[in-house]
Amino acid sequence: MASRRRRPPRVALLVETTRTYTRELLAGVRRYVAAHGPWSCFVELRALESGPPPWLRNWDGDGILTRTFTQETADLITATGLPAVELRATFLKSGRPFVGMDNRLIGQMVAEHFFDRGYQSFAVYSLHTERFFVERVQNFAATVQARGGACSILPEPVSDRATDWEKGQARLISWLTSLPKPVGIFAANDQLGVRVLDACQRAGIAVPEDVAVVGAENEETLCAFANPPLTSVRFDGAAVGFAAAELLARMMRGGAHPKGETLFPPKGIVVRGSSDEFVITDRLVAHAARIIRENACTGLNVDDLCRKLNASRSTLDRRMRAALGRTPKDEILRVRFREVERLLRETDLTIDTIAEQTGFAHSHYLQAAFKEVHGLTPGEFRRKGRP
Repeated sequence: MASRRRRPPRVALLVETTRTYTRELLAGVRRYVAAHGPWSCFVELRALESGPPPWLRNWDGDGILTRTFTQETADLITATGLPAVELRATFLKSGRPFVGMDNRLIGQMVAEHFFDRGYQSFAVYSLHTERFFVERVQNFAATVQARGGACSILPEPVSDRATDWEKGQARLISWLTSLPKPVGIFAANDQLGVRVLDACQRAGIAVPEDVAVVGAENEETLCAFANPPLTSVRFDGAAVGFAAAELLARMMRGGAHPKGETLFPPKGIVVRGSSDEFVITDRLVAHAARIIRENACTGLNVDDLCRKLNASRSTLDRRMRAALGRTPKDEILRVRFREVERLLRETDLTIDTIAEQTGFAHSHYLQAAFKEVHGLTPGEFRRKGRP
């Protein structure tokens, strides 16, 4: 008599699909399943606040991968008696093994990012509601203090009401205005980073010349919509998802249920406009850098810049070389090329249109200058930068 075919493991993936990091988590799980499956997976479009599916309590399943938001959900998962792996660092009590990012290294990495750029004043904008916020902030502050710096911390009260949003922004503006400048600010996640940048914009505070901001999680939609785009710590969601699936597979085969943590370092910092400069202590150069950032793509030239600053060309050239290692002309071209690169990656605009939008008089000049800098034509750069 032929033996019955063993059914694939049934696994519930209670992971939100609304974030860059969590989608990478799911991709890592999928990579494990493709190599070692098959699994029968329950997966759906979810928000963090989504509760568990109603059938979970009596489900004939084999395992659960979860990012748990409430104690009620944590207790329900425990009540199933199924092997489960937690993917969210929380204060909730569950006793499940945790696989995730090393939040202590995240804070340390951001502090070193600012030190490497010459900052001497530091601040943190954070929440106190989650374990991962506390870990990130503590290690950022500890790294700053270990190197002789001081760190101002503004914890943000939690509220969803519109009136409280405006009060919160006013409070944030008051705090930002009081900080010594230039200052490097660590926002404990990207949502908070966007709030900092919005407050700077409202208050007329120059970013990154006076305030540089780094977030965490590299939530690409938020980072791209911020003005300027937000620098952020990139997580390794794919590695976390793969390791969590591997651990759950061992547990479903009867292996021990470890109670410790499996932590992964961040992949690095994705540098965008909110922190892409070295600290500038020369106020003339800082003013010049802001004018260039705001006007380079509208045809600004060095003579225009000198008139706006009421400075001679030789003085500006000497002081910018000393502060940045670049001439005013070099800096104008650098800002223009940064925008050219963004338009090539993110749009289908023609080279003629890109030249017009970035301050180049003729597209053939843009193409020649771009190839001299990058070793590629704009068209080759565009093709190389896309899947």
